[in-house]
Amino acid sequence: MKTVIYWFRNDLRLHDQPALQAALTSGAERLVTVYCLPEMDSPTRWGCAGIGPLRRAWLRDALVDLQQQLQALGHELQIYTLPVTQVLPQLASALDASAIYCEEIAAPYEQQQVADLRAAGIRVHSIWQSSLLDPAALPWPADSLPASFTPFRLAVEQRRIAPPPAQPAPDRLLPPPALDSALAAMPARATLSAVTAPYHSTAPHDPRSSLQGLAAGERAGRAQLQHYLDSALPAHYKQTRNQLSGRDFSSKWSIWLASGALSARQIYAALKQHEAQQGASEGSYWLWFELLWRDYFRFLHLQHGAKLYRAGGLSGKPVPPHDSAAFQRWCHGQTGVPLVDAAMRELRHSGYLSNRLRQVVASYWLNEMQGDWRAGAAWFEACLLDYDVYSNQGNWLYIAGRGSDPRGGRHFNIDKQTVEHDADGSYRQLWGVAGN
Repeated sequence: MKTVIYWFRNDLRLHDQPALQAALTSGAERLVTVYCLPEMDSPTRWGCAGIGPLRRAWLRDALVDLQQQLQALGHELQIYTLPVTQVLPQLASALDASAIYCEEIAAPYEQQQVADLRAAGIRVHSIWQSSLLDPAALPWPADSLPASFTPFRLAVEQRRIAPPPAQPAPDRLLPPPALDSALAAMPARATLSAVTAPYHSTAPHDPRSSLQGLAAGERAGRAQLQHYLDSALPAHYKQTRNQLSGRDFSSKWSIWLASGALSARQIYAALKQHEAQQGASEGSYWLWFELLWRDYFRFLHLQHGAKLYRAGGLSGKPVPPHDSAAFQRWCHGQTGVPLVDAAMRELRHSGYLSNRLRQVVASYWLNEMQGDWRAGAAWFEACLLDYDVYSNQGNWLYIAGRGSDPRGGRHFNIDKQTVEHDADGSYRQLWGVAGN
């Protein structure tokens, strides 16, 4: 019987899954679902882990949720710790699988994974599905994307370009093949408890965290989506989004979007339903605005690819020499600047940081400490529960003036930011930092 493999990547959900639907309608009779854990332990060139302990725990919980949903449909998610290019060719050979289906990710490392699998003789169908808008529906081909966000947004809005409808989750999957003999020839599968060993606490358990009470996975993400949109919070989003802490000052959807536990198209459909029931508002428009920013950074990758990962980014500007001691002070909240130190402590201990503070600490590292933007991006990648390869790269390049910012970079005045956003010192006190 014809068997296909579905390889989960940054799409840990069952709803709105065009790539999975393609596998289910491929003419195959059997399906195997697989997830290969990313490399976590090897330090980056900047001396920090690729994925820190809080991100590990969040990933584990998202995989537990996915596993439970697959089990309800008669499937067992096959999870491996070995590299994709080692596991998937062996599994495809053992199962005599005709093809692998997966989502397309337009970042260099993820592109290389697919290229290596194809070089090994495997048919890989990678399908673009992480953006809100369909790239083919844009007014330009990918290589002609506007150089900054505002012209992109205006063109989308003026032409009333709408996203494709979100697909419902399948109510059944193709049955799995008999796996016993095939798996006997495979490396041992990973246990989810091993993902985070020796780490067992997750970020929302920190009583100071803005994520307290939230959980990973598709079902928790859908619950938060409903919680936020059933309330009056969207109407006030533009006024509250620059606050520094608290659960409801922002939607928090990014922590599920990042792992693919929520899809942007499902969020959009729910947002339009909210507007139909409660009325459109400046705040609900701003939520759409942020989803467009997310799309823009994705399409920027389709346009520029690996150029976004060069030291000079799109600008060709030289980078300063890396100061590892200064980098450690910044990472651990020991710069001597209270607002920056409080923010960096929150990032390290909770895996989250408000959008305002992400810009503030990035600006401080780049402008006051004369740091390499790539090191800052790597630390965010290690820590942020809502790390997204497209948005992380795009935002750091933007602040550094090496990407899509028409002003050539952003330099935030720390004293001004402190007065405007933490005048009473409550945020600094929350994270154990005194001073002005």
